[in-house]
Amino acid sequence: MENVAVTVDMRGVARLSLARAEKHNALSARMMDEVTDATNRLGADPAVRVIVLAGEGRSFCAGGDLGWMQAQRDAGAAARAREATRLARMLQALNTCPKPLIGRVHGNAFGGGLGLISVCDVAVAAETARFGFTETRLGLIPATIGPYVVARMGEAMARRVFMSARLFPAGEAQALGLLARSVPAEELDAAVEAEVTPYLSVAPGAVSEAKALLRRLGPAIDEATIAETVEALARRWESEEAAEGIAAFFEKRPARWHDQS
Repeated sequence: MENVAVTVDMRGVARLSLARAEKHNALSARMMDEVTDATNRLGADPAVRVIVLAGEGRSFCAGGDLGWMQAQRDAGAAARAREATRLARMLQALNTCPKPLIGRVHGNAFGGGLGLISVCDVAVAAETARFGFTETRLGLIPATIGPYVVARMGEAMARRVFMSARLFPAGEAQALGLLARSVPAEELDAAVEAEVTPYLSVAPGAVSEAKALLRRLGPAIDEATIAETVEALARRWESEEAAEGIAAFFEKRPARWHDQS
């Protein structure tokens, strides 16, 4: 694997790290596939008790990779739907992983990065982290991550940040329910360890079944839901706004709807 790093310590604590530090861990097609594969392998490994999802470098995850986004701009409808499905399958693999998933968040987390946070059972962030559902700035929508965001934050809280693309700090992310805790950066690893440690003293099978039960009791994220989000994102890619937003982004200019005042 080139885009993720996986380690497992003697306690059975796995660390799944996004490892495109030079790209701020932006999600490329290959990275999404590698995260999916690593998650499935760790989920099936009886030696693994808990998984920590982290990012290397300065950011947790800056959202979609620029090359991947450019490819979507130039692709046809079928290819766009295929790539939206790739992202959705990665999120579903993480969401249904039978092992507890603890998010270690630092730096920036935008777009798809917030989807990654939303599928964690617990997410802890450094107080210096920044967050944003930035898709609408590009004429897109946070479609494939949407079911997981709503399951985590609830519709009322999500409405406050889901559509505006504004950036918000870790304290607000905690108040919105996206994070469990936000701590000083130097205390982040200790805070993550505090979330990990209890799982080393409980029955792994019971943890797995309890997590599965919670998913069944919570909002349904089934094949129909996933298909709806894939279709919504693929359809939005076909819009004039998406064409303008992506073009403006790559041309480093304001989109036509940007308030110049």
